[in-house]
Amino acid sequence: MVGKRTAVVACLAALLAALLAGAVGAAPAGARGGDGGYSAGELREDLAAVRTAAGGDVNVVARVDEPDGAVLRARYGTAGVGSTAPVPWDPEFRAASTSKTFMAVVVLQLAAQGRLSLGDTVEHWLPGVVRGHGNDGARITVRDLLQQTSGIYDYIDDPEVRDRLLNHFDENRYDATPASRLVATAMRHAPLFTPPPHGAPRRWAYSNTNYLLAAMIAEKAGGADWRQLVEHRIIAPLGLRHTYIPGENPYLIGPHERVTIDGPGGVPEDLTEQSYQHTADSGVVSTPSDLDRFFRALADGRLLPAAQWALMRRTVPYDDLPIPPAGEQGGYGLGLRAVPLTCGGVYYTHEGDGFGVYGRPAVGADGRRAVTVSVTTTTALVDEDRLDRAVQTLTDHALCAAPRS
Repeated sequence: MVGKRTAVVACLAALLAALLAGAVGAAPAGARGGDGGYSAGELREDLAAVRTAAGGDVNVVARVDEPDGAVLRARYGTAGVGSTAPVPWDPEFRAASTSKTFMAVVVLQLAAQGRLSLGDTVEHWLPGVVRGHGNDGARITVRDLLQQTSGIYDYIDDPEVRDRLLNHFDENRYDATPASRLVATAMRHAPLFTPPPHGAPRRWAYSNTNYLLAAMIAEKAGGADWRQLVEHRIIAPLGLRHTYIPGENPYLIGPHERVTIDGPGGVPEDLTEQSYQHTADSGVVSTPSDLDRFFRALADGRLLPAAQWALMRRTVPYDDLPIPPAGEQGGYGLGLRAVPLTCGGVYYTHEGDGFGVYGRPAVGADGRRAVTVSVTTTTALVDEDRLDRAVQTLTDHALCAAPRS
């Protein structure tokens, strides 16, 4: 439910005061990467820089899966405020908008099976749903939804939704508003723009509403609830044993970290248990090891036929992330970002920003090496721009596997 740089995060950061406090750090010696290019020590250094960029008071975990089967790991922090236990090595966390990549894969699988077409309009599948205040589902395709080029208003920016999140979080932490009502909320607003005719350059604007609609279409085409589609088509076949979709259940079932933010007067507010993220734009729970496995399977062809994988990687420019170390901005495909590497080529990723939880999975273009960074707050929400720059540097080092000067 929570997307990149939403007003929710910005306003929460302003409303909830931050107190900086360090946490206990620990990490194993670990083996070097398969080609000797990136060591566990370097990973610890890079992860320490991520922690500093995030304010120094967060819990962080990083995992790199190497081509030869070796695993590099690093962690800093505790399982939560008041805990002396270290951060779990493979903590469960709400993947937030990384869920969009899972949903996009399901839609592309359905397209490969001829159950839908990326050129189908929203009106074709959901008659009358995208209508009013200048919205026109007949002008928007399934591809536009997946690529964030629909222009549809992001329901999270709605003033009433924001008020519930910012001013009445605890009263509404078990919110289970259905996707159809959230889409209806978005339809009360004019679109940011209307997509041009087919073949014309597309304009990009991130909207969580797009993936609610994509899931509704997938449910019709696939004949099952979006959760079942993700479970049966991705989670079970890949053996992602610590990935699941809790839906309205507010609890995480495996080892995880407590998510807290200092409220007024410095009193910690616990955000761990909540149901806000129960829809297809944000509802997946996963771990660093499972996300590495998922993204490697995507990149090496286990999840999609070659034609659909190529379509997923066809990008348009985005403007919501800092320029990576390679010096040029990447592009947004179908539920997937392509980010240039300093060593040439790109890596694929989709960030997930939730309530004090920030996930950053990535995989090299050949699928041989993957890295996931998980960040959880203890006192304050992070400066996402600083965090992203530090994670981009770690990711570039890990995937290029080259010694740093």
